Amino acid sequence: MKNSEIIEMTTAELKERVETEKAALNKLTMNHTITPMENPMQIRAARKTIARMMTEIRKRELTEKK
Repeated sequence: MKNSEIIEMTTAELKERVETEKAALNKLTMNHTITPMENPMQIRAARKTIARMMTEIRKRELTEKK
């Protein structure tokens, strides 16, 4: 997911999406632990996507407080 797509989402949508992405990441890591994945870079991409979303949420929180 690109930053431009993340910025266009509302805060509520972002929070909901973060929860689903975290669940998917947890599932990916569990599956990778049991049987190695063909492309383990998916785990890194999922972590980075979550981080981008969390950064945008935090940025919005800080701008609201000012």
